[in-house]
Amino acid sequence: MRLTIKGIEDDKPIPERFAFGIPDPKEHMTFGANMSPDIRWTDFPKDTKSFALVMKDPDVPGDASDANQDGKTIPADLPRVDFFHWLLADIPSGVHFLVEGEDSDEVVAKGKPYGPVEVGVRGVNNFTEFMAGNPDMEGKYGGYDGPCPPWNDERMHHYEFTVYALDVTSLDLPEGFRGQDLLAAMQGHVLDQASITGTYTLNPALR
Repeated sequence: MRLTIKGIEDDKPIPERFAFGIPDPKEHMTFGANMSPDIRWTDFPKDTKSFALVMKDPDVPGDASDANQDGKTIPADLPRVDFFHWLLADIPSGVHFLVEGEDSDEVVAKGKPYGPVEVGVRGVNNFTEFMAGNPDMEGKYGGYDGPCPPWNDERMHHYEFTVYALDVTSLDLPEGFRGQDLLAAMQGHVLDQASITGTYTLNPALR
């Protein structure tokens, strides 16, 4: 199975147009265009019945209490956890690509809807937790929301885009499913998969 993402190459920096947060000289970070990328998959098994798409960042601090705090840094060796940015299940077997901007073309305060869309079923990403407590932004975030790592993090963040070819037409996930729900439901149903990993940072020392 083969995956291509226009503008994103393996182990290369992700362009700012795909990011939720971009550098700002005064405020450290401001909102970006948050465009979902053009992503295409080929050479999948002929008996594929559906696809699933997952984008995650495995480099998010397990303890985020010092994130984006002036005068503090997040050490590179701090324990890390997965942060899911994009969850799309039950993609029909006849859909083999998503064009740029199809699942996001801006930052939406309080989040985009989750649930059924034309090309599958959207899950709820981890910006739901990231924005909790912010009265202007908190809500449930569906669909794609791009990179926005802490600007004081000393570790480069990696963003793994993976498309899975599955042997079922539907995973029968609950409404508002999360990343771990999707990974668990796919167990035993994956025929093939393909990934591309891009990098991103808001730390001026790493850019």
